[in-house]
Amino acid sequence: MIITYFVHSTTTDNESGVVTGWEDSPLSEKGNKQAAELHSLTADHPFDVVISSDSGRAIETATIAFKPLFLMTDWRLREINYGKYSKQPSHTVKSDLTKYINSPFPEGESYDDVLTRMVSLISDIKRYHQGKSVALVAHQAPQLALNVLIHGRTWEQAFQEDWRKTHAWQPGWTYEI
Repeated sequence: MIITYFVHSTTTDNESGVVTGWEDSPLSEKGNKQAAELHSLTADHPFDVVISSDSGRAIETATIAFKPLFLMTDWRLREINYGKYSKQPSHTVKSDLTKYINSPFPEGESYDDVLTRMVSLISDIKRYHQGKSVALVAHQAPQLALNVLIHGRTWEQAFQEDWRKTHAWQPGWTYEI
């Protein structure tokens, strides 16, 4: 079974350089254009199921990009909970993510917590959507968790190979489960 993973479009917080986590931030003007462009880029691949994080920015992206008749949301696709670091400068919060692999952000969660959420979600997708073309619309941490879970990366490798570092964005990443 193939899952195609899409990240939400650019938000006002992204443009301001702060992390959002479980807080929300609307799509920026650029983000709205990106979501519309994603619609054009994926128009020839109809998805049977579109599952979005329950954050507003992911729902907004999915609604514009996929115009689904029925959009499912799932809290397990949320970004990592940065806890008290939410809405803080990205460059300071993300300077050393490895210390939050097993230990949670203060008043938040760890990357292993995100991995646990994704294991549960993938199990449900296999159970309820087998044989369907599934699109996921979410955030950085769940995508990195898929790289750990499905591609066998360590968290350190996933952080290092992250397309956000390598500037290798693409209109969707496929994962075979």
